Amino acid sequence: MASGLSMTFFRRLSNVSLPPTTLTRMTPAGAKITCSRSRGYQDFPDAPRVLITGSLGQLGIGLAKVMRERYGRENVIMSDINKPARHILENGPFLFADVLDLRGLRELVVNYEIDCLVHFSALLSAIGEQNIPLAMQVNIEGVHNVLEVAKQFGLKLFIPSTIGAFGPDSPRNPTPDVTIQRPRTIYGVSKVHAELMGEYYHHRFGLDFRSLRYPGVISADTMPGGGTTDYAQMIFHDALTTKQHDCYLRPDTRLPMMFIDDVLRATVDFLETGSDKLSMRTYNVTAMSFTPEEIAEEVKKYVPDLEVTYQPDHRQAIADQWPEVFDDCNARQDWGWKHRYDLPTMCETMMNALVPQYNQSNNAVDAIKE
Repeated sequence: MASGLSMTFFRRLSNVSLPPTTLTRMTPAGAKITCSRSRGYQDFPDAPRVLITGSLGQLGIGLAKVMRERYGRENVIMSDINKPARHILENGPFLFADVLDLRGLRELVVNYEIDCLVHFSALLSAIGEQNIPLAMQVNIEGVHNVLEVAKQFGLKLFIPSTIGAFGPDSPRNPTPDVTIQRPRTIYGVSKVHAELMGEYYHHRFGLDFRSLRYPGVISADTMPGGGTTDYAQMIFHDALTTKQHDCYLRPDTRLPMMFIDDVLRATVDFLETGSDKLSMRTYNVTAMSFTPEEIAEEVKKYVPDLEVTYQPDHRQAIADQWPEVFDDCNARQDWGWKHRYDLPTMCETMMNALVPQYNQSNNAVDAIKE
């Protein structure tokens, strides 16, 4: 079933002629594409063409960069409803795409010979709770549209899920792949809906649907956006500017986390894994679990006089419903997932990335422990 359909992921593209558009940076038809692959597509000479929706977020920008290095710059098309920065346009193809416009999505898939659809468009947890009708529209209707497009054109479809797909009735330490979920945020409910609809389309229509439940994601490339796990990014910026961090969670709130490089590598490895190796369609994936107090102690190794205060707000109630520790043994067993970053190596990497940025802008604190 899915293994047969997955052949569409490797459609021959050497003679595809792309329609002109002022929003893209496309090479002429027949331009030579050079791809380096460490694993996955060795048996197939052609690179897949990938469309990423909602690609201007933290994960979309990073995944586009990784995929372009593997499959070729012009084979990975970013899309969003927002205007991209100049450097985004200069780094590869970008298109306007509204996931609520089913006809528009179909046209993009046909006109640009898409093989794989990565669907990042969504309103996240804290933001979704502030605008439930819009979250339902984007997170549920948008999923229906990409499912239909993927089914119609035989695409491989990846829709990420989240720790927010679990609720207060779920086992929290550890949280297995298959268990009671019952989330109590619209974001979590919509992600469970996406998981179940994707599995239904897989079993009913043979759709090659895949999903990873991401934990909190930490990155030096983007500023935190106020999400429930974003304190784990903000503490680095606060340490390097004011040396004062006000955390909106209790110091003992344990949550699963991953550094973004691990997240992106897990996503690509998962997409490149043959369907015959997958025992399920939705997997937990993680690297570490820590509390605000634990990450603060690690950051203090670099900024010893960092002061941290704790003033829990509405996000504490959300975090209290989420897993403390993810059980991702199935991902490790089925397709060889293995993280590279733990808490100390993640903190070291974040500091190495952020200190030069703040020094360049003259906003870094004077005392950074070498």
